Amino acid sequence: MLDRIAEKWSLSVVHELAWGPLRFTELKRRLDGVSQRMLTATLRGLERDGLVRRTVHPVMPPRVDYQLTPLGVSLLDTVCRLMAWTVEHMPDIERARHEFDRAAESAG
Repeated sequence: MLDRIAEKWSLSVVHELAWGPLRFTELKRRLDGVSQRMLTATLRGLERDGLVRRTVHPVMPPRVDYQLTPLGVSLLDTVCRLMAWTVEHMPDIERARHEFDRAAESAG
């Protein structure tokens, strides 16, 4: 379960759905860089784990919405804190990576 929750796109989907139901195309537009295949797999996994609910509306053309379940909502506080931590510390992480890579090049 930690693998699913900690996965980049899962965190991003849960974060985006915090504001309410979204259609697949809306989610894809908000998640810069996600492929259609990856978003589909992520949503299916989150649905399987009971974090996301998929609702098909009987209209033409068919409309499908995704929203957080109560279980998914219970995860929001943790996800939002993790996302905020990542944004806050990204410069430190990038600096550490750069230093590590530079040291590895010098050694090798």
